[in-house]
Amino acid sequence: MSKPDSFWLKSLRWIQNKLVHTIVVPQHPFEDLNLDPSRPLIYVMKTKSISDIAALSEITDRLNLPSPYEPLKVGSIDCPRIVCLQGSKPLFGQRNDSEYYLNDFTHLLKLHQQQQDLDMQLVPVSLYWGRTPGKEDDTMKAAVLERESPSWLRKCLMILFLGRHNFVQFSNAMSLRYMSDNHGSDKRIAQKLARVARVHFRRQRKVMTGPVLPNRQNLFHALLKSESMQKAIQEEAQSKKISEAKARETAMEYLDEIAADYSDSLVRIAERFLTWLWNKLYKGINIKGAEQIRQLHHDGHEIVYVPCHRSHMDYLLLSYILYYQGMVPPHIAAGINLNFWPAGPMFRRGGAFFIRRSFRGNKLYTAVFREYLDQLFTKGYSVEYFTEGGRSRTGRLLAPKTGMIAMTLNSVLRGVERPVTLVPVYLGYDHVMEVATYHKELSGKKKQKESVWQVFGAIRKLGNFGQGYVNFGEPITLHNYLSEQVPDWREEIAQDPEQKPSWLTPVVNTLANRVMTRINDAAAVSSVTLTSLVLLASEQNALERSQLEKQLDFYLSLLKELPYTQFASVVEGDGAKLVSQGLELKKLRLDSDPLGDIISIDESIAVAMTYYRNNIIHLMVIPSLVASCLTQLEHCNRKEIISTVEDFYPLLKAELFMSIQDLPGYVSNLLDLFIKQSLITESNGLSVKPDSLNQLLLLAGTISETMHRYAIIFNIMASRPNIERASLESDSHQLAQRLGALHGITAPEFYDKKLYGTLSVKLKELGYLSDNVKLDEIERIRDRANQLLRSSVKQTIVDSVNTESHT
Repeated sequence: MSKPDSFWLKSLRWIQNKLVHTIVVPQHPFEDLNLDPSRPLIYVMKTKSISDIAALSEITDRLNLPSPYEPLKVGSIDCPRIVCLQGSKPLFGQRNDSEYYLNDFTHLLKLHQQQQDLDMQLVPVSLYWGRTPGKEDDTMKAAVLERESPSWLRKCLMILFLGRHNFVQFSNAMSLRYMSDNHGSDKRIAQKLARVARVHFRRQRKVMTGPVLPNRQNLFHALLKSESMQKAIQEEAQSKKISEAKARETAMEYLDEIAADYSDSLVRIAERFLTWLWNKLYKGINIKGAEQIRQLHHDGHEIVYVPCHRSHMDYLLLSYILYYQGMVPPHIAAGINLNFWPAGPMFRRGGAFFIRRSFRGNKLYTAVFREYLDQLFTKGYSVEYFTEGGRSRTGRLLAPKTGMIAMTLNSVLRGVERPVTLVPVYLGYDHVMEVATYHKELSGKKKQKESVWQVFGAIRKLGNFGQGYVNFGEPITLHNYLSEQVPDWREEIAQDPEQKPSWLTPVVNTLANRVMTRINDAAAVSSVTLTSLVLLASEQNALERSQLEKQLDFYLSLLKELPYTQFASVVEGDGAKLVSQGLELKKLRLDSDPLGDIISIDESIAVAMTYYRNNIIHLMVIPSLVASCLTQLEHCNRKEIISTVEDFYPLLKAELFMSIQDLPGYVSNLLDLFIKQSLITESNGLSVKPDSLNQLLLLAGTISETMHRYAIIFNIMASRPNIERASLESDSHQLAQRLGALHGITAPEFYDKKLYGTLSVKLKELGYLSDNVKLDEIERIRDRANQLLRSSVKQTIVDSVNTESHT
């Protein structure tokens, strides 16, 4: 296609540029789609359209991609830069598609037969003017503006009204060399190629716009007519001794309380507000792994997003990111506490459906909610819920609540045909607005009830919050997961669909823990999380600037050379850059004297900074344990260090949701890296180089508080082998409070009763709290924990336990 040079075409392009704002999906096509700049590139579009090609031209200029107007020359032969599947639609009558477009494909395939070194990339490009999914009772406006194949007049109206919501989506390239070598070059292959492209564009539109939206009241009446709902209504009437009409009315009230009322118009307005908000709050939102989720949508998966819960911002951030990544914002399970005016109605129109904190014993509500969730899955709406049940107050992941996961799994068991896939999502921030409130709550202050005044108060405090992070973890397809856990689950369910399988509860619990582990697998290391991790392990939370930068460089190299998982991300830059970012965000304090700069965490925010450290502590806890062994044990070798790590890892895994597959191999690789970086030597054992001692001591400090907890627990168990779980939790918590008061430990999780409960459950699973007590193992682990403590801390624990055992 030649570049338009007529006056009227140039004028049309100029007008269109003024009206149109185009969003590119993905934002960096070369990086995200692995396009090869050295190979010829051809765009495949669904419909030949002057306005679409003009919009594409603006984007290719911006991204330094070949222009659609730029001819593609293969030797002396001119090839089309764009191949369209259908011609433009006339104002009146039907489109007269000819063989021209098939001829383009045939011509390109023949070129590959003639020139064996030629390998063109076919890149599908989809354009969307607005993203309204359509409704069952669509209005004339939707018919005029949202038709997939508009005439030029209708396209003019779409540009006028929807030009600010234009999306251009690039997809993975297809190799014409592969097609030519494997399928030939005749017309039949070209037809197959065109057919595949049509299916691709149809699926892409479904991913971008989502399924058709039902009329809300019609949906309610359809749900109430289902067999399971009819049965639940009858049981409600019998148990409450009320009429079925009254029970049905109650069910309708529950549906009205629960159900979302998604509005594309509100989402478009919210998109503009959120763009302003993120630009005001954050200098950037870092995203990793979106392409694999887009592919799952494209392949027809029912997606359930299961993010961690740090802040009320989570709801907004994930929906916003998905919208800009070319996916439909999910229907979000929100706590009923958020259903206050005016936020509640707006959330509902944005896709939120509300759920009560507890509805155990209310069979009708349970049936209504389950039926509504099933309907969301059946119709193809993506769903989002927070498995932690509430926001983390310490920065660590909370133990999962299994209710929503159980309901999702039950939907699969009841026969949802589409593959249902859980997508773990790590959400992180350089600044969480609620952190100060969290620590007040942990210290005993009553949680404030959500209200409109809280919203206004939060907006008033908006400032520079640094960066945000959205990392998509490894997906879990539930049909595959069930087959892995219970190979004959389909046959068992088919025999008795009404019976709850005996294996369901343990399978749900295992799944919930896998979800949390995969969220942590996708953690994002930022300047704030990493600098807080270093400084909080130092004395007085302060270091010389050069020492801090050196330690940060050490951690960055460790995280990059031995990546925790492929889904985790590590901030770009070096230690000096990370310190500068921390100072800019006012998370760090700078003091200078004649000897140089000192970087510290101000005492007033030291407790708050533990929140950010805890976001990534699981990434560094094993390196820290290894460093602790190297610096605290007089003589050690690889075997002893690996054995020590293996003793503590089950507890670390339980409280930090870790997933290191080959633990001995990982520890050995760590030691090799320490040797490579000249921190230690290995000759008749492992020895720390004197000039590296401070670096390893600082690294060892990260696990010190965790080791204090383990020392408390195992000293108590060794002293009282037959102690009950409840007593162990209570006594451990009491001793932790004493230890904290005597040795200045301020980290909130150190005093968290729930954490000691989690550890006691794991200890019981491992057989340490049973009738057949493993006293030898308990004493071995106690001795190892005591060896890794400072002598003063060890003395406090031992004296306190001995005093307790004699009273």
